[in-house]
Amino acid sequence: MSPKYVWADLALNLLLVVGVVVVFALITVFADERPPVPLYVGAGAVVLLMLLNAVLAFRRVRAIGYILREDDLLFRRGILFERVIAVPYGRLQMVDVTRGPLLRSLGLATLKFVTASAATGVNLPGLPVAEAESLRDRLVELAETRRSGL
Repeated sequence: MSPKYVWADLALNLLLVVGVVVVFALITVFADERPPVPLYVGAGAVVLLMLLNAVLAFRRVRAIGYILREDDLLFRRGILFERVIAVPYGRLQMVDVTRGPLLRSLGLATLKFVTASAATGVNLPGLPVAEAESLRDRLVELAETRRSGL
């Protein structure tokens, strides 16, 4: 993953925090009565958890990785609950490169894999565009040579 992806992840997390704060502020300003204290405590706890999530963006992005093996693609992600997925090349049905506005501005892309199983949906976010496109082409080539039963 590109180190630039950390900033995209951090920006999205902080934007979510700002959104929650703005909604709570609007509720407080336009409410007929003053909201109860538990609402303030709950909103504060939500904001703190979201800020902690934003701080963990650096570690979360470093925990994402992949390796092309002889027969499959091995994908890893997660800090506390690590998830490792092996996707056999013959099971790949579609490999897609997507770029939202934020990733496009950073020169990054997300590589998405579709298989027959919904449980093995894999996304590789934060790849440089050239790497994502060459990896897509390589995986499509490997998938075509390893398809079984079709």
